[in-house]
Amino acid sequence: MASLRKNRQLYIDAEALSTLALVQEGLISPVTKLMTKQEAMEVNETKMYKGVPYPFAFILSPSGKRNAETLKKAKKGDTIELVNEGRVVGELIVDETYEVDVNQRLHCIFGTSDPSHPGVKDTIKRLGEIAVCGDYRVEYPLISSGLKKVKQTIEEQNAKNVAGFMLYANPLNRSHERMIREILDHADMLVLFLLKPFNSNGLRYDIRYEAINSFIENFLPTNKVVVVPLENSYIFAGYNELVLDALVAKNYGCNRLVITKNHTRLGSFYDKNRLNSIFDNSKGIKMKISTVDHYVYCNRCRTLVSSTTCPHGQHHHIHYHSASIMKLIKAGMLPPSILVRREVSASVLSTLFPERFENIQELYDALVPNEGLMEEHSEEDFYIKLMGLYQTSSLT
Repeated sequence: MASLRKNRQLYIDAEALSTLALVQEGLISPVTKLMTKQEAMEVNETKMYKGVPYPFAFILSPSGKRNAETLKKAKKGDTIELVNEGRVVGELIVDETYEVDVNQRLHCIFGTSDPSHPGVKDTIKRLGEIAVCGDYRVEYPLISSGLKKVKQTIEEQNAKNVAGFMLYANPLNRSHERMIREILDHADMLVLFLLKPFNSNGLRYDIRYEAINSFIENFLPTNKVVVVPLENSYIFAGYNELVLDALVAKNYGCNRLVITKNHTRLGSFYDKNRLNSIFDNSKGIKMKISTVDHYVYCNRCRTLVSSTTCPHGQHHHIHYHSASIMKLIKAGMLPPSILVRREVSASVLSTLFPERFENIQELYDALVPNEGLMEEHSEEDFYIKLMGLYQTSSLT
């Protein structure tokens, strides 16, 4: 019996589970199901699905010897359990199985099947040669709860102009803050999709989420911004990313997607011997896509400015380069507050380096002015006050 049970199970990874849930909740509509062989061929050829741009077929073809054996034996009408990390997370009723050209699929996703390409290298090992389609259901509360939260807030605020903005915030810096404020100037509400990669060397999602929520709660109008996690799996790779971003934002209830002018996927690309851009590919989505400036700090203007409108040269500009700021944070250093708000830095550092100082209260009392009252202070409090000392200018 145990052997029979294994033959009726498919083992899927977290990326596959997340993507199945995304489609199940209607967030990449009009794609609402796994595609048949005929549908997959048509989408890969036309880059369209039901009259809407869609870059490649939505299929399930998990790798692995056990999965291949299960799919080879599967018959129409069979029920197969979907298993992730040893736990049954859903089931699929088989309609059809068919062979997949792995190299063709990689090319559709990344524009290349070259194994030296980072995305190809990570994805090729998780793609099998047999796909299965049919009705399915999966359990994944992260996505369903986020969707419910957004829909409820839109209704409560009676928001008509809802903007969507994809942000990694690794870490949240002053330029991000300025972009968020600019978007809110022209929207009733902002859905901030906080990206949650499956493979990342950056700050953990919970740290970034805490930092951005602290900024929203303390420095932005109430109930104007909703933060939801967006697990950007391999399907968001390559020049397909912004098309799928637009679909997701629309299905969450946004009528506008905002992207930065320096977004890596904004540039033109060739498809079918024609020069294309995200604006060409998103026409059928019926979603307004606009851009927001990338900001720098100009030491002549003494404020944040758009790099396209500041009259001073680049040698006067401080750039908000996330990788460089992260080097400071990973070294345990407080980034200057001109780069990162001190409350954000304090939150991040106190989480990354817990109990870093012996007797933090003694250190706090020795270095920080107080009102003469006995108070207990956390490491986060200490970092905030320490930044205040860095900013004292009379002796500098």
